[in-house]
Amino acid sequence: MNNHRLTLIVGLFALLFQTACNSHHQSKEEESTFLVTSPIVKDTVIYKEYVSQIHSIQHIELRALEKGYLQNIYVDEGQFVKKGQLMFRIMPTIYKAEAQRAKAEANFAEIEYLNTKSLADNNVVSPNELALAQAKFEKAKAELNLAETHLGFTEIRAPFDGIMGRFLVRQGSLLDEGELLTTLSDNNQMWVYFNVPEAEYLNYVSSNTLEKLPNVILQMANNKEFEEKGKIETIEADFNNETGNIAFRATFPNSKKILRHGETGNIKMPVIYEDALIIPQKATFEILDKKFVFVVDKDGLVNSKQITVLTELPHLYIIAPDLGEDDKILIEGLRKVENKQRIKFDFVHQEKVLAELNGLHAE
Repeated sequence: MNNHRLTLIVGLFALLFQTACNSHHQSKEEESTFLVTSPIVKDTVIYKEYVSQIHSIQHIELRALEKGYLQNIYVDEGQFVKKGQLMFRIMPTIYKAEAQRAKAEANFAEIEYLNTKSLADNNVVSPNELALAQAKFEKAKAELNLAETHLGFTEIRAPFDGIMGRFLVRQGSLLDEGELLTTLSDNNQMWVYFNVPEAEYLNYVSSNTLEKLPNVILQMANNKEFEEKGKIETIEADFNNETGNIAFRATFPNSKKILRHGETGNIKMPVIYEDALIIPQKATFEILDKKFVFVVDKDGLVNSKQITVLTELPHLYIIAPDLGEDDKILIEGLRKVENKQRIKFDFVHQEKVLAELNGLHAE
């Protein structure tokens, strides 16, 4: 009986051992084949994004040039006005009276001058008296011009075509000289400012003149792209010592008046990489802040190789020419292999890898 039990136990262990070996062998069979691919070589455009501020090409404050009561408002907030259009009138009564008085004094001085000139022509009065009369007349004319100018300041007209801002005063308000009334914006074209780090600035200007910098795209606050492209027209003279950035200014046509002064957005600056060497991010691993890939030779021998990443795309890296176009790199099971290990592999063609990549812009 004991021998029978011993035989049964030995047989059970043997069965378990054989099952475990078969399972391990089957697992090893399944894990022994890995997927590899080759780098992709394409002319590629990526977009650098910069936070931007949008300004009207002309944006001014409209202020009262005289003291007085705001008698009339002829426009409304947000209204488009034409150059020379009357917008506000300050009560002109006092200024009109002063202009009439100055006109009367100028007329009197003119008559006095003409009479003195007639007498001087007949040698009745001296040339000095004529000069004095003429000086009084010129002074009176100057005072009339000044009074008429003050009267003209009671009417505030649009200095250019534009869109009215918010009113800061209401009809009947008592205004001081220089008091802010509203703003006026010319939105036919917009200036968009964005800050560029020093290293990226050097990359841009070392390979392009200002005139040859590519047109830029404006991504608005709703994440949609503005329909017109912008042209970089100027770069500021100085770097900001605190941030290490320098401001670029791009000009955008705004025929539909979609953009308004004070908006924000993102500028997308295209950067072109010719014959870019592209690999999937999942084909890389990191050691001490350095990136590597596993290169698999024709015999299946795995060799780790360091790479230099030039820029990052969604799920992709553009790298320096550290790899050849025909090199085969491991794209799965990186943690299951070791350097100098020999493996079995299946090759996945570039087109299949491309189908899985997102955010790739190619020319």
